[in-house]
Amino acid sequence: MSRFQTTGLGQDDFAEMVAEDVERALAHYDEAINQSTVVSVGKIAGSIASAVTLLSPKHQRAIDAIHADLPGLASKFVRALAAEAARRSEAGVTDMPRALPADETLAPPPRSDDLESMLIEDWAGRVAGSTYLEENLRIARSTLHRWQRRGDVIALRKGGRKHVFPLAQFVDGRPVAGISNVQSLIGNPRLAWLWLTRPAAQLDGRVPIDLLRQDQIEEVVEAARAFAPG
Repeated sequence: MSRFQTTGLGQDDFAEMVAEDVERALAHYDEAINQSTVVSVGKIAGSIASAVTLLSPKHQRAIDAIHADLPGLASKFVRALAAEAARRSEAGVTDMPRALPADETLAPPPRSDDLESMLIEDWAGRVAGSTYLEENLRIARSTLHRWQRRGDVIALRKGGRKHVFPLAQFVDGRPVAGISNVQSLIGNPRLAWLWLTRPAAQLDGRVPIDLLRQDQIEEVVEAARAFAPG
C-alpha cells in the first residue's frame, strides 16, 4: 500500500499541493515574475515531486547519493524544457505530451533568422551589457572589446548597434575556454550560443556550455565541428 493510499491523498492532489506551495514561495521571492510563469513553475515542481514518490526505494537512494549534482542536473532539465517549449511555440504546436521523447529534446535548434524575431532573454538566458559586466564582474570595457574582436566571448546584437553578453559564459570574470573555437566553427554567434546552451545530440544529450565550464574543451570542440554546417 502506498503512502498516498494510507493518507487518503491522491497522486494528483499531492502534486497540486506542492505546486501551490511553490507558487506562493516564488511569488514572495520575486513579485515581478509573470503570473503564468509562476503557475507553470509550480506545476513543474509538483509533477517532479509526485514522480519522485513513485520511484523505487533503490532509485530514491540513488538520487540521494548525487544530491550535490542535483542543481546542475535540474538546470539542464529546465533549459531542455524551455528550448523544447520555444521550438513547439515557434512551430505552432501547443498541445505538448506529458513526457518529451528523448530524440525530441535533442531536436536541431532554430535557424539564425528565426532567432532574430525572438527576444534574446527568451532563448539566451540572462544577458548583460558592458556597464553591468564592468560594475559587477570587474571586466574592463577595453578587455571586453578585445575578447569580442578575438571571438573569445559571445556578443549578441540587441537593437541597433548595442551588444549584450550571456552571463553563463563567464567564470571568475573571464569567458570559459573554448568559446572562440565554437564560434569559429559555427559562425553565427546566436546559433553558436543556442547550441552551447541546449542538450546536444553530438554530446549524448549533455549541454556544451556546462562541459566547457568543467574544462572539457576538446570534447565540445569536436562536437561543434560535427554540428557546424558544411
